[in-house]
Amino acid sequence: MLDKQQAQNISSRSTINASVTPKGSLEILSQLEVEMLKEVGENGLYALFRQCALAILNTGSDSDNAKTIMEAYPDFHIEIVQQERGIRLNLFNAPANAFVDGEMIASSREMLFSAMRDIVYSEAERLRKQSDLSVGVGITDYVFHLLRNANIFRSGEHPNMVVCWGGHSISDIEYKYTKDVGHSLGLRGLDICTGCGPGAMKGPMKGATIAHAKQKISESRFLGLTEPGIIAAEAPNPIVNELVIMPDIEKRLESFVRVAHGIVIFPGGAGTAEELLYLLGILLDPENREIPFPLVLTGPKSSEAYFQQLHNFINKTLGFEAQQKYKIIIDDPEEVARTMIQGTKDILNFRQKANDAFYFNWSLKIQEDFQRPFEPTHKNMASLELSRSLPTHKLAANLRRIFSGIVAGNVKDSGIRAIEKFGVYKIDGEKEIMQPLDNLLNAFVDQQRMKLPGETYIPCYELKNN
Repeated sequence: MLDKQQAQNISSRSTINASVTPKGSLEILSQLEVEMLKEVGENGLYALFRQCALAILNTGSDSDNAKTIMEAYPDFHIEIVQQERGIRLNLFNAPANAFVDGEMIASSREMLFSAMRDIVYSEAERLRKQSDLSVGVGITDYVFHLLRNANIFRSGEHPNMVVCWGGHSISDIEYKYTKDVGHSLGLRGLDICTGCGPGAMKGPMKGATIAHAKQKISESRFLGLTEPGIIAAEAPNPIVNELVIMPDIEKRLESFVRVAHGIVIFPGGAGTAEELLYLLGILLDPENREIPFPLVLTGPKSSEAYFQQLHNFINKTLGFEAQQKYKIIIDDPEEVARTMIQGTKDILNFRQKANDAFYFNWSLKIQEDFQRPFEPTHKNMASLELSRSLPTHKLAANLRRIFSGIVAGNVKDSGIRAIEKFGVYKIDGEKEIMQPLDNLLNAFVDQQRMKLPGETYIPCYELKNN
């Protein structure tokens, strides 16, 4: 939770009334789409759109608490107007820092209408039932359609998209390192995709921006993939020039691995552990054994102990085979970049032979355990089976859900309110699983990786049988 002074700083920010129109995209909505956006009730999209819009207009916020940000602007609302020449949004009591001399900053306006585009389209696709969401291939098809509608595919380009994962709450030394890695990647012409927030999600983009300028790359791609619960707590950083909001965390994670030509993981907390476990569970599937997927865990020398603890946790829970799916590189941005370049070459060769698309990894098999949305209710969290007797991919899926619940309890509005109402999550399992899990979570707390620096972290969970 924010302290009293931080909450006052947010609530004292000035607001503005403004009217904005899209530029170049989503200029026309159907009457049904407009009505869905206006509707306030259970079946309407207004509350979701308001939440995402407020997060976007709060770019640069020093809070990671969605509930606090929402409460800081209780009078913010949006009037959606369909007019002869297109759509118009009238904003009331909007955060003033998204405007300059009364005009909305261009990147904020672009992201605002990207949010509208994704929210409208994902719901319309769901209602049309074009994709069968009851089966895994249908979910993948749905993800593909959402990404295609956002126009992120570049069919003529060779593999060059590096996904960077890592925490929003990292040290200055770690943040500088993420910029150095991004710079090394950018000098080699690689584009960057992140969760679009601050910290390790911003640093690689910032470093690559300078590198692309040096290389005279005029069409840099800085792709941000998020979902409503996360964007409300981690507003997009202003470097993002392509924003996509997926309907839930599982489809966001699938989007990452489908568009990635390599993944770099920096130091982070529960969210980063969730992402790593998600990917390892997929790569451990025997059907994916022959598919190249470069994965590097990296950080400065000061983060070496962090990665060793994470490495040990993987060994004690998922085993030695899981450890072989990634490479740990400490304090060497150039080696990280060289590894990614070699990885993209391997992917190019593999996909040419498999006749697979360069822009979307169709070959990768993702089990439904990793696709089904997980609602982190107290009952669901308590019911998760954590046992070494489970198949490795199922254990990885359940461990991923544990960290997903902790992320919700830490930063998502719905999770924070559930913890306030029902108390902490109760998590139980075999001691051989729970002890390393306890050690890892305690390390995250001690290293201030659960909240922004300076904030006191109150755990939203209680571990049993450890």
